[in-house]
Amino acid sequence: MSETQTLRGLLAPQRALPLGLVFVSVGVVEWIAVASVSAVVVDLVFCVAFVLVVPAAWRSLCAPGATRALGLAVYVAICAALVAALGFALPRALEVRSYVLDPSALGILGVLVAVGGWGLGRDLDLEARATRSEVEAEHAQLLALRAQLDPHFLFNTLNAIAEWCREDPEVAERALLELARILRGVLEGVHEPTWPLASELALLRDLFAMYAIRDASRYRLRVELPDPIPDVDVPPMLLLPAFENAITHGPGAGHDGEVVLRVTVNEQLQVEIDNPGAYAGRREGGHGIATVERRLALAYGREGRMEIEAVDGRTRTTITAPLEPA
Repeated sequence: MSETQTLRGLLAPQRALPLGLVFVSVGVVEWIAVASVSAVVVDLVFCVAFVLVVPAAWRSLCAPGATRALGLAVYVAICAALVAALGFALPRALEVRSYVLDPSALGILGVLVAVGGWGLGRDLDLEARATRSEVEAEHAQLLALRAQLDPHFLFNTLNAIAEWCREDPEVAERALLELARILRGVLEGVHEPTWPLASELALLRDLFAMYAIRDASRYRLRVELPDPIPDVDVPPMLLLPAFENAITHGPGAGHDGEVVLRVTVNEQLQVEIDNPGAYAGRREGGHGIATVERRLALAYGREGRMEIEAVDGRTRTTITAPLEPA
């Protein structure tokens, strides 16, 4: 709870506008009462000092987890010191007569300062807690999606290998060894919020290589990447469901042609996955597309999106995202 964070929160429109209105009202009242520019300036100095010091003091000294009694005592002392220094000593030193800071009303002013700092500080704390709760909820949803994705990917792959066991046990054995290597890479990233784009692309290539063990002439991959691969982080396995769909519904479904993986990085990250076989809409019961869309929304908000279209008898999936997660 730094002073910078508190000041940033106070400068937010929902607080800055009411505070500005109070400052203007204090200045107008002072001017009507004594018609003194010096008195108005002293009042505004007092108001600015209150905003800079008191809410931050409450958040630091009286927040949950602090020693409440001691913190409250120090907080009251700070409020009293502020009123004494800027509400009493400063006008006397400058020989300024102030209506707002009249010595007979400084006790009431001290109470207003303490209550006002409490109200602003507590409001900022509640907002910060709500924001943390939203972030924690998003992280929990991402973890749940990853937990859903891992068995989804594993079961699909094991089903494919089970078919190969009947057709070519040697190929199935090699595929199982390759799957074990892939899973080691998956386990490295499954508990991380992000990992390098290069790691994500390596995972996709390894997955395709596993399928190509069965028939290299049928499973062909063309990769178009920037050189060098940009230093960009992405959520682990973000691209995996879309790429797996391209394999299983492209060459895996008997469509002839290569799968194309194309990556461009300018102001945004754009990944195109192009496979043979025209897109015919979402399959009932399929989870891959929805999983990618949800992960994009959680990681990037509205700036992350996925589009799927049929182009010349092929399916093109385009995933676009900012260079950094939200």
